[in-house]
Amino acid sequence: MSDLKARLRSDLTDAIRARDTLRTNTLRMTLSAIGNAEVAGSEARELSDDDVLKVIGKEAKKRREAAEAYDGAGRDELAATERSELAVLEDYLPKQLDDAQIDAIVAEAVQETGATGMAQMGQVMKVVQPKVAGQAEGGRVAAAVKRALTN
Repeated sequence: MSDLKARLRSDLTDAIRARDTLRTNTLRMTLSAIGNAEVAGSEARELSDDDVLKVIGKEAKKRREAAEAYDGAGRDELAATERSELAVLEDYLPKQLDDAQIDAIVAEAVQETGATGMAQMGQVMKVVQPKVAGQAEGGRVAAAVKRALTN
């Protein structure tokens, strides 16, 4: 079992003992998503810490998008719940890069690849993605690359 998955299970036990309903429910859903990822595909496998981080990242993205949707629909209480769950998940994710850091990495990649326009966006993304893996969402990175290539 990966260290991160073991930490999630241990934290779930602690949350149950502390009667922390929000944390308990969030960790249960996350462990369920990890279990589903382990049995997806042609054969079951044990996820590595990196794979577990990807699953947690997907779960965090779902919470972020749901909170935005609830805000748009005027459902503030549901948006607050989603944000609270997101805060729990962020404890397990690496610190996210801010926009200035992403822009600096993108500028370096643009210079490295010699990209001059949107036609080379894929080349730049190939260089940037490994550098920001787990630290920034793909949409934020793609937006930064588009800004860099259109300027």
